[in-house]
Amino acid sequence: MSALLETGNLCFSYPDPSIPAGAGAIQGLEVQIHPGERVGLIGPNGAGKTTFFLLACGILTPTSGEIRFKGQRLPANTFNPQIALVFQKSDDQLFCPSVWDDVAFGPQNLGFAPEAVNRMVERSLRAVGAEALAPRPVHHLSEGEKRIVAIAGALAMEPELVIYDEPSASLDIRSRRRLISLLKQSRETVLVASHDLELILEVCNRVLLMDAGRIVADGPPAQLMADEELMAAHGQEKPHSLVPHQTPHH
Repeated sequence: MSALLETGNLCFSYPDPSIPAGAGAIQGLEVQIHPGERVGLIGPNGAGKTTFFLLACGILTPTSGEIRFKGQRLPANTFNPQIALVFQKSDDQLFCPSVWDDVAFGPQNLGFAPEAVNRMVERSLRAVGAEALAPRPVHHLSEGEKRIVAIAGALAMEPELVIYDEPSASLDIRSRRRLISLLKQSRETVLVASHDLELILEVCNRVLLMDAGRIVADGPPAQLMADEELMAAHGQEKPHSLVPHQTPHH
């Protein structure tokens, strides 16, 4: 099966002198994401996860190498509606007066007719269980509600690939559970970076471990994340649910 998203010797480094050398840089990254996969991306802070996402979405331009989507090279600085990014901070994504306006923003910008926009907004709000939020002002929402609305906004464009950057950060237990079931039911191909390793374990069917701008391991989540030595070498802890429970002896 051909890859949906593929990188070839992808490199990038930030020219900003305030960013420590190498932090967030990408060095010869080789990744293939196939249609229908739910791929988790884990690794320490500064490993390059967010940088990779911003490159994949055309927000950053690679220093060298290439990114292909459905076999076609992605032109730099070009927005591709088939790839949606849900930012780590919902406030970076939500800027319209009401929830409805925010979710409608993408489809309207893509030039869809008003009836089609209405249909797309209703469908994506229903998908995330947020129909009741449609008339509400965005700044009155809780963090969990904002995250769900940001996801609805991404889904409204009917993308083929949805990229989630730390989607469970600062969510309460109920919002996190809702997010997990949403990700598990996703029809789209999913790429999710998270420090919430239990979420990755529950949602993803493949995990990539990234460190210093490279993929250092790739495999089934339960198997890869159970490798204590590998995880510790890259600043990760084995998820609690993979630690065997000892029965105390009396």
